[in-house]
Amino acid sequence: MAKLVIKEELCKGCSLCVVACPKKILELSPQINKKGYNPVTCKDLDACISCAFCATICPDIVIEVNK
Repeated sequence: MAKLVIKEELCKGCSLCVVACPKKILELSPQINKKGYNPVTCKDLDACISCAFCATICPDIVIEVNK
């Protein structure tokens, strides 16, 4: 099972990872972080296949996938 870690306080909500996710389990949170952005969140961690497309495309390196 994958361990997806998102540093929500550093996320700028660009949503590149949302588009890149083949399982479509990432979405922008309705909550606003300290920087004033809606960070990405995972709606179903059990569905994550550890492809790491999200971590690879993230320009701010806020996503980590531990297999």
